[in-house]
Amino acid sequence: MEKKDLRIVYMGTPDFAVESLKRLVEGGYNVVAVVTMPDKPVGRHASVLQPSPVKEYALSQNLKVLQPEKLKDEAFVAELQSLNADLQIVVAFRMLPEVVWNMPPMGTFNLHASLLPQYRGAAPINWAVINGDKETGITTFFLKHEIDTGEVIQQVRVPIDDTDDVEIVHDKLMMLGGDLVVETVDAIIAGTVKSIPQEEMQKSDITLRPAPKIFKETCRIDWNMGAKRVYDFIRGLSPYPAAWTELCTKEGDRLVLKVYKTVKIFQGHNLKVGEVITDNKTYFKIAVKDGFIDIIQLQLAGKKKMMTVDFLRGYRSAEGNYVE
Repeated sequence: MEKKDLRIVYMGTPDFAVESLKRLVEGGYNVVAVVTMPDKPVGRHASVLQPSPVKEYALSQNLKVLQPEKLKDEAFVAELQSLNADLQIVVAFRMLPEVVWNMPPMGTFNLHASLLPQYRGAAPINWAVINGDKETGITTFFLKHEIDTGEVIQQVRVPIDDTDDVEIVHDKLMMLGGDLVVETVDAIIAGTVKSIPQEEMQKSDITLRPAPKIFKETCRIDWNMGAKRVYDFIRGLSPYPAAWTELCTKEGDRLVLKVYKTVKIFQGHNLKVGEVITDNKTYFKIAVKDGFIDIIQLQLAGKKKMMTVDFLRGYRSAEGNYVE
């Protein structure tokens, strides 16, 4: 079978999924339809509907777009069947019911942003950085019942630098993911795929870490963790959804403070964890048990994101202030 004859249905929603779809379209593969999330209400009164990045790209290429509310909806399933897809590809979408993922004769494969079986779940990039990993990667695998557990087709390893935040790692994986999706499709067409059960890839001496969905409370900084772990936690949530803390002033105010960029400093001291140290001009440091976290970029609730030197121009004395 030639790639122009292979009927592909592509499923995805965010920016991360656009690159792989773009590679398929520009590579001459036959994408017969794109499935994405319904348009999202935005604005103060939720009166404007915003299409997903995948939908925007699909429409720019005159591709058929399906946006089911429910993936088990009979009308959607019937329309999907009518497309006679040979293969389905899923990148950053929703959990599929069996009636959907088991439909095409060549199966459905997923691109996941981790080295499975590590970091199964919704936020693998964030958790790899939060946990201070020095390496992550991308995996293509065939879908089956349990989420992120299907047989692995291919993997690519990617280093994580100590200064990388989630945005940097996300973009690395997004670009390499586009390559891997195309390579996986080519291997399926050629009949050279030899998928491997994840159970065979799991080393007995390595603990599997999950990658659950991140909520607001997940993002609250625990200043008792120590400099390295606090530093990794912040970059693992930067720039979105962003780690946060409460800045407590001597006047009794509690202000929500998002933190985007920091420097870790290992240094002995006799200060309380969470105590703020600043010269009100150039630095804004938070005491942790084994040193300091020097905040470089931050955002007070209701204000714009800014560099610390700009924030300090309007900041009052730090005496008696702390974070928690």
